[in-house]
Amino acid sequence: MKKIVLIPTYNEKENIEEMVRKVMSLAGGFDVLVIDDASPDGTAQIVEGLQAEFPERLLLLKRAGKEGLGTAYIAGFRRALELEYDYIFEMDADFSHNPDDLIRMYEAAEVSGADVVIGSRYVVGVNVVNWPMKRILMSYFASGYVRTVTRMQVHDATAGFVCYARRVLEGIDLDSIRMKGYGFQIEMKYTAWKLGYRIVEIPIIFTERTRGASKMSSSIFGEAFWGVIGLRFRKIRGTRDGLQ
Repeated sequence: MKKIVLIPTYNEKENIEEMVRKVMSLAGGFDVLVIDDASPDGTAQIVEGLQAEFPERLLLLKRAGKEGLGTAYIAGFRRALELEYDYIFEMDADFSHNPDDLIRMYEAAEVSGADVVIGSRYVVGVNVVNWPMKRILMSYFASGYVRTVTRMQVHDATAGFVCYARRVLEGIDLDSIRMKGYGFQIEMKYTAWKLGYRIVEIPIIFTERTRGASKMSSSIFGEAFWGVIGLRFRKIRGTRDGLQ
């Protein structure tokens, strides 16, 4: 099975080389696609330097500017589908997600036959390290809010550590995904759930970044809050298992 990890970046020079090397060292052969939004700190140039060392397994998609997390992932999904990957992963560049958990997520998809596997901070208690209490509460109750409004029983709806089977991304009409910030994560999970794909959560420990700056902002939370209400009234476009 071909596996690829999508890593969107904007000013991640402190983390990207170590992250790429770590993913490349994992058993099972995980490839990496970095989607860089014209980072002024030279993130893309670091990746280009590493491509000589990993010519077949490290891909780089350079975009013209900072266009949002959601559009970065959509671009990455399209490239991964073109290259016929079987499992497509989302992961942050800053080590808030432990790359070792990629193996557990892949195994959960293969063994259980899940269509979507979420690395969940909240499926078993609250597993977040080095966040202030205010941010933990905001994130935790945001997922509760999503469950209440959408009735989707996912404990960590805003999670950015996700594995999609190819059939899911083929079945979702990616052109219809509207949210660009962290609301994108909710919209993708909700769309997959409404189309009947099976979602499984496995517990992970999320650790706040120690290098580089967080990209979180109040506008990102605002988009997610109002966007969730709109999801309930939107016609979901796509097909089960990508079949027309």
